Amino acid sequence: MSKQHYDSIQVLLHWLVAILIFVAFGLAWTMDDMPLSPTKFKIISWHKWAGITVLGLVAIRLIWLKLKGAPPADPSLPALQRKLSAGVHHLLYLLMFAMPLSGWLMSSAKGFPVVYLGLWKLPDLVAKNEGLSDTLKNSHELFATALLILIGLHIAAALKHHFIDKDTILARMIPFLRKK
Repeated sequence: MSKQHYDSIQVLLHWLVAILIFVAFGLAWTMDDMPLSPTKFKIISWHKWAGITVLGLVAIRLIWLKLKGAPPADPSLPALQRKLSAGVHHLLYLLMFAMPLSGWLMSSAKGFPVVYLGLWKLPDLVAKNEGLSDTLKNSHELFATALLILIGLHIAAALKHHFIDKDTILARMIPFLRKK
């Protein structure tokens, strides 16, 4: 791996996870105001599939990151920016685990199994418990809000680096921005 860029597997995993997170949010917003119907249940299933896929890909991404490492922080950045960047990245990873896990737990507590891709019934993580499902629903929504805020900060920082600072931070994750 280049010391200045993420490798192609890391880039692929980053963008797959990003796309799936946006798909999951889109599905959540779509199903939110829908009346109960077969279509709503289908969208809920797709939402769960996206979430479970994110959970698996983020686990793979962290394992790959441990094996391959990440480019070092740009030493020209102020120390506070490097610390904020590291903190936001750690929180993003935490939330990319917490979101799907809280959804899976909520589904289990509501008594609705997660059947991944309509093929594999995943184990219930907790027994049916309506009170717990309400708490988990609130947690899932709180994690969603926090994740959206952090994603917004992440995107804003990347765009600031590219368009204002004109540095190579964004090129670490977008190969076609790299200078040959």
